[in-house]
Amino acid sequence: MDTGQVMGGMKRPTMTAVAEAAGVSVATVDRVLNGRLPVRGPTAMRVMEAAQRIGYHASDLMRQRLLGGGNTPARTLGFILQINHDPFYAALAEALQQAAAAQTRWRCRAVVRVVDALRPAALVQAMHELAEQADGIGIVAGDHPQVNEAVAVLQGRGCPTVALLSDIGSPLRAGHVGLDHRKTGRTAAWAISRLSKVAGEVGVFVGSHRFIGHELTEMSLRSYLREHAPGFQVLDAVVNREDPDLAYEATLTLVDRHPDLVGLYLPSGGVPGVLKALRELRGHEHHIVTVASELSPLHREALHEGLIDLVIATPKAAVAEAAVQLLCEALDAAGQPWAPRMVYPPFDVHTPENT
Repeated sequence: MDTGQVMGGMKRPTMTAVAEAAGVSVATVDRVLNGRLPVRGPTAMRVMEAAQRIGYHASDLMRQRLLGGGNTPARTLGFILQINHDPFYAALAEALQQAAAAQTRWRCRAVVRVVDALRPAALVQAMHELAEQADGIGIVAGDHPQVNEAVAVLQGRGCPTVALLSDIGSPLRAGHVGLDHRKTGRTAAWAISRLSKVAGEVGVFVGSHRFIGHELTEMSLRSYLREHAPGFQVLDAVVNREDPDLAYEATLTLVDRHPDLVGLYLPSGGVPGVLKALRELRGHEHHIVTVASELSPLHREALHEGLIDLVIATPKAAVAEAAVQLLCEALDAAGQPWAPRMVYPPFDVHTPENT
C-alpha cells in the first residue's frame, strides 16, 4: 500500500494516503485540491480535514480554496415549522434564514416549510420532500413512531435531522435544540406559587401529549409544587392542539368546573383563545395567575393588561444559530461515530415591569 513518497529519509503523504484517510477516491481528492469539479460540502470538508491530520503538503491550499470564498462548501438546510400565522414561528423562520446566511465556515441557505406537526403523516411526507433538496433538516415534531422511522431513513441517506423546540425519541437524530423544559416547568410553578394569594388548583394546557417538551414542563410543574408548595394541586393537562378556538372553550370550561382555579400554565399555543376567555372572566372572584410561553405583541399587551403575569420566552436567534451549527457539524461527521447533542440556550423571563 502506497502511503507516501520518501523525502529526506521520511515518507511524505500522497494523495493516495489522503484518499485512504478520508475514505474517498484519489479522483475526489484531486477534485478538492484543484477545483476541477464540484464536490459535496461534507465530502470536501472530510478530505481537507484528513489532509491536515496526516500532514499532506497541500492541505493549506485545500483549506484556502474551500474556505476562502466562492469555493466554500455550499449547503442547503431545511426546516419544518408549524402554525403559519403565529408570530413566534414567523420570527423563528427569519432567524433560521439569517443564521444560515451568516455562516462563514460553510455557505448555507435555509429553506423553511410550514406543516401541521400534530399530523404525523403530513410531517413525514414533508420531511422526505424537503430531504430531496436539503443536506440536513430541522423539525418541530411530536414524538411519534412514524416521525422516528423517517429520521432513520433520512439518516441512512446521509441527511441528518435535528429536533427543534421539542425533542423526539429517535436515537438516530443528530440532536435537539430547545429550552430545558425541566427548568421552564419549575420556573412556571415557582411563579404561580409565589404570585397567587391563595393555594388552589392549577391548570395546564398542552398542544399534544406527543410533544416531549410539553410533557416535561407538566411533569416539572408538578414536581416543584409537590416539593415546595403542596397546597397547590395540578389538574389533568388539557390538550388544545394549539388552536385558539379550542383554547377559548377549554379555558371557560376549566374555570366553570374548577372555581378554585388559581393558576394557569400555557407552554403551548392557542393563547389568543385563552386571553379572550380571561377577559370575559374578569369578574371571577380571584385573579388566576397565568404563565405563558413566547413573547409576541399579543403577549406583551396581555402582560401590561394584567391577564398574563409572566412569560417564558425562547431566544430565537440563539436557537437558530445552534441548529445551523449542529446540522453542519453532523454533516461534517458523515460516516463517523456521532452521539446526539443536546443544546439548551438560556430562556428569557418577562414580566409587566421589564417588558
